[in-house]
Amino acid sequence: MSAITHTDFQFPGQKSVYHGKVRDVYNINDEVLVMVATDRISAFDVILPKGIPCKGQILNQIAAKFLDATRDICPNWKLATPDPTVTAGVLCEGFPVEMIVRGYLCGSAWRSYQKGNRNLCGNPLPDGLRENQKFPTPLITPTTKAEQGEHDADISKEEILAKGLVSPEDYAIIEDYTMKLFQRGTEIAAQQGLILVDTKYEFGKRDGKIYLIDEIHTPDSSRYFYADGYEENFAKGLPQRQLSKEFVREWLMANGFQGQEGQQVPEMTQEVVDGITSRYVELYEHVLGEKFVPADNSDASARIERNVLQWLNQ
Repeated sequence: MSAITHTDFQFPGQKSVYHGKVRDVYNINDEVLVMVATDRISAFDVILPKGIPCKGQILNQIAAKFLDATRDICPNWKLATPDPTVTAGVLCEGFPVEMIVRGYLCGSAWRSYQKGNRNLCGNPLPDGLRENQKFPTPLITPTTKAEQGEHDADISKEEILAKGLVSPEDYAIIEDYTMKLFQRGTEIAAQQGLILVDTKYEFGKRDGKIYLIDEIHTPDSSRYFYADGYEENFAKGLPQRQLSKEFVREWLMANGFQGQEGQQVPEMTQEVVDGITSRYVELYEHVLGEKFVPADNSDASARIERNVLQWLNQ
């Protein structure tokens, strides 16, 4: 299977294109965004040298399902999915923060806790917590929305308001949406025998209205544990069986790479690439409870262009 690692379309009314870490985003008349989920993969804010076949389609289709499943909670940007790898939607001005919500102590939060940090983005943490321990109530741990080439940085609600990054009125709304979305995601995951451990949400504004934007509850924005075995593994201090991009980070760390200056990305053999694709397919099928059907990628660029043009010309 071939990977879609770059697109360069010229759609009618196109004002600009932004090539992000994993998405190519086309601005149509300052009204609509056409977002192509490529097969690029990033970790530690670095784009890895090889694409992962099917990854873009998997992320796009999971996000589309969850956007539809949460539309009753808050408005979202999605208008259509004209292609398996494409979402088109309302162009919003994004808030310069990402709303990360954590139900469990793991990942970067655990690494920070291990180093002695007892305040997580304004949330005080007691001594004696263990890796993968469930918090009494989920915590919101925002980060700044970094410019290209920079790292996101932890920030507290108080700092966001003090710096005027988000108004108090808007923050109250996105905070409420964040907790309700996480609750819904938790409920849907539980139906599939999974635990939604942590995730991130991004919000934007258009004509005074706040929208949920970007992806939601995908393996790139979220972490899932298998519910079966969680308690036993936690009691024994064993690693949790999880579905997330964390396994990519762990592979990189095991091979001496954490995105720091002077470090080299380890070789991505075909076996490594195929293994990552398999994990993404596994996550798709467990999260959505349905079989993954890969699109015909024999000429993916022509297919995407044809499908998007057909939707734009409706």
